[in-house]
Amino acid sequence: MTEFFTDARSMITLVSFITFVGIIWWTYVSHKPADFTQAEMLPFADGDVGQPAAAASEAEVRHG
Repeated sequence: MTEFFTDARSMITLVSFITFVGIIWWTYVSHKPADFTQAEMLPFADGDVGQPAAAASEAEVRHG
């Protein structure tokens, strides 16, 4: 029975490590640098992206 738990712990450790490596690979290898450039500018983006300036100013007045 002890051998079963040792094997189960080893398998869980192996699966966790493979998952970790997969997340790292997905983050840094599969994304293009342009994706990161766009994402780093998100905090500075205006909340009313895609609306004309007049519509955005009207929305500001109404929300009071």
